[in-house]
Amino acid sequence: MSDTGSRRRTWLAGGGAVLAAALLATGCGSDSTSKSGSGDDANAKITLTVNLFSDFGYKDLYAQYHKLHPNITIKENRADLGAHHQNLHAHLVAGSGTADIEAIEIGQVAGFQSQASKFVNFLDEGVDKNQWVPSKTAPASSRDGSSLFGLGTDMGGMALCYRADLFQKAGLPTDRAAVSSLVANWDSYFATGKQFLAKSPDKKVKWFDAGSNVFSAMTAQAPQAFYDADGKVIADSNPAVKQAFDAVAGAIKDGESAGIAAFTPAWDTGFRKSQFATVTCPAWMSYEFKANPPADGGKWDIATIPGGGGNWGGSYLTVPKQGKHTKAAVELAKWLTAPAQEAWLFKNKGFFPSDQALWSSPDIANLTDPMFNGAPTGKIFSESAKNLKPQPLGPHGADIGNIYGNALVSVEQGKAGTDKAWSNANAEIKNIGE
Repeated sequence: MSDTGSRRRTWLAGGGAVLAAALLATGCGSDSTSKSGSGDDANAKITLTVNLFSDFGYKDLYAQYHKLHPNITIKENRADLGAHHQNLHAHLVAGSGTADIEAIEIGQVAGFQSQASKFVNFLDEGVDKNQWVPSKTAPASSRDGSSLFGLGTDMGGMALCYRADLFQKAGLPTDRAAVSSLVANWDSYFATGKQFLAKSPDKKVKWFDAGSNVFSAMTAQAPQAFYDADGKVIADSNPAVKQAFDAVAGAIKDGESAGIAAFTPAWDTGFRKSQFATVTCPAWMSYEFKANPPADGGKWDIATIPGGGGNWGGSYLTVPKQGKHTKAAVELAKWLTAPAQEAWLFKNKGFFPSDQALWSSPDIANLTDPMFNGAPTGKIFSESAKNLKPQPLGPHGADIGNIYGNALVSVEQGKAGTDKAWSNANAEIKNIGE
């Protein structure tokens, strides 16, 4: 997947025994009397279908849910991000064809607000929306706030991942607190990149992986990015977007980018072969690292993201009213997004929970990760989430992010200068409407 406004999640399975013990102990989520829709008997054998656009790490959770509810079998289907959301739109319009549970990515959710009435209102199903911060619930609520049609799964609290060994070879500090101070803002981040290139003994190693990734992180921190509070597209006139684009394009011209398209096999290869020293890291990125360890044994660490705070990515689970088993689907969606399950997903899969109570829970806040030199990942991502400034979203936010990301790829490939790439992107954005 090459969508700069989304995320690819390719995870490893494991931890089933620990999972079973933890979930049986917590008793969170639905009970054994959950009922299916359309008058089905509570104990009737049914299959719940779940449509996702990537791997949410649910395999082991499905198995545990089946143990708790032997009459329920779960079938998961996946499509790429664009096709998944297009299909969901089409099925909602047609009145049939949806799964029992449909995931919606945060960059796409605003496009479904006008169809909130076609989804189950979780506020009528005993859900307390205070489980999440308003910035998480608002995009998945009807415009008048009377309906909550999406339950928050993970979120993309951000940090900066860096290769401590490559920093050391270039004469840069390696301690994560010192690194956080060194790259406290984006100007200092790009300036440090110049120092790294000048002092690194291996001239093949670049400062960051892809301009599109850095741009996504920068725009995610802005009070407004592609839309204003009234839902109007302001991408081409927003100084924050232009400044981020120019800054990244300038760094590309200075040779700081490895020019490797994000979320591709080439990126995996670049990671393993240590072709870049830093990566702007939403929480979900951490498992990419575990799936692609550096071939030279290099060590990654995590510092605070330049600029502080921000969110890149995250999703929701919805239950369309046209589904065959809405009651049972509601119970499964509630269970998958309950605190116990969200905590397990972070500890085992790297998906940072959107459940705000977990951010202060010692179980999460004190979590460290040996993959990142024992870094306090729970604290780092929790602080990032707490510092998050809500940003207005729009129905084509992911599309706009992709367009700008592709424009920066054209700069990396020498096909366009900064000004031309910017104007080309804005011309394309005008064609997608509000």
